[in-house]
Amino acid sequence: MKKSVLVILFFVLLGNSVSVMAQTEPEDIAMATDEYQDSFYESLKQKGIENYDKAIISLEKCIKLKPNDAVAYFELGKNYLKLKEYPDAQKSFEKAIQLDPKNKWYWLGVYDVSFETKNYPLAIETIQKIIPFDEEYKDDLISLYMIINQYEKALLTINEMNDKYGKSEDRERYKQQILSQGKYQNTEIDNLLNQIKQNPKVESNYVNLIFLYSKTSETDKALDVAKQLAKEIPTSEWAQLSLFKGYLDQNQADKAIKAMNFILSSPKMDSKIKHRTLNEFLIYVNKNPQYGPDLEKAIGYFDNDPNVDVAKEIGKFYHSKNQFENAIKYYEKKLKANSDTDRETNLLLLEAYSQTKQFEPMTKRAMTMIEVYPSQPQFYYYAGLGSNQLKQFKNAKTVLEMGLDYVVDDKKLEADFNVQLGEAHNGLGDAKKKEEYFLKANELLKQKK
Repeated sequence: MKKSVLVILFFVLLGNSVSVMAQTEPEDIAMATDEYQDSFYESLKQKGIENYDKAIISLEKCIKLKPNDAVAYFELGKNYLKLKEYPDAQKSFEKAIQLDPKNKWYWLGVYDVSFETKNYPLAIETIQKIIPFDEEYKDDLISLYMIINQYEKALLTINEMNDKYGKSEDRERYKQQILSQGKYQNTEIDNLLNQIKQNPKVESNYVNLIFLYSKTSETDKALDVAKQLAKEIPTSEWAQLSLFKGYLDQNQADKAIKAMNFILSSPKMDSKIKHRTLNEFLIYVNKNPQYGPDLEKAIGYFDNDPNVDVAKEIGKFYHSKNQFENAIKYYEKKLKANSDTDRETNLLLLEAYSQTKQFEPMTKRAMTMIEVYPSQPQFYYYAGLGSNQLKQFKNAKTVLEMGLDYVVDDKKLEADFNVQLGEAHNGLGDAKKKEEYFLKANELLKQKK
């Protein structure tokens, strides 16, 4: 919501009067008399240090001196609003409006009160009074319509504002919220079809229509629109995006890959769209592994992406499907490319190594990570587990005993440490110690339950 914007107050302290600029912030006005000026200045000073009660006292003096001064009433309303004394605030703003109905700041005072008190009918009524001064306040009107679920009025106003000022992030979000309810989609589809007919070179209309058809599972219609877009605007990345999805669905891999590479290489395409495109291709490659090399090439487009570690996310995708060999490949790719000390990726990689019984690289990496994260117990655990599997029992015992000191409030991990310590002592020929650690592990697991 827009709020009343405070501007700098200029005082003329030499007794000269200052003319009032039309539709400027009411504080930007000189005072009529020294006494009035002193009281008004004092009110601003007290308001500035949040002594709103004292500011009100000073403003009441101003009103006694100038009973018909709209500025003083407006300032009075602002102080009452700060104190959340809403009836008095509204009364003061309304008095200012009565004295000067053409000043939008006074109307905004009433609007602020109505919005804070959730009196949305009054807020709508008031904002409609403000719009003639500043049409951009229709964005506030849209928000109010959304709050009270008057979606038809909101959609009408959104389209009106979009046509006049272009789209905005907030309006598009509201529009998607409205269209997600289904019953408004047919109306919007008809609107977009008409817009495309009238303006065949406006790309956004095609894009929005494609999305709507996709939501209603009308894939054929979406592809038809994409083809029409490609015909009217051959260079459109959005046409390629829609065609890419259609090609995947139709198992036309070569065409899909060509469209995907066009999308991923485009500097105009939003990164979120690129990530979604790659994710869809990843799902396809999971079922069609022969296209793995194309996936590798696609990942290269994201090497400098500051927001998402694509190789890591692909590794996690394969990890979730227990395809640990593939997961390892992408974890290693991520760590090689940048931030080889990333804690989460290293822990995921170590787990994947353990699942595939690659104990030598697991142990080596875990020992390296202990130097980087000396208080992270999981790295000690993997180092101990790997050392046991490699029959390096003395090293396993040492590193596990060190790491156990860092385990806090994690019964499962503590039990795992004890199991591995038991294995280390068993390897060193101490059967008694082995049993002690195994018993301790069992007790910990019972406590966990």
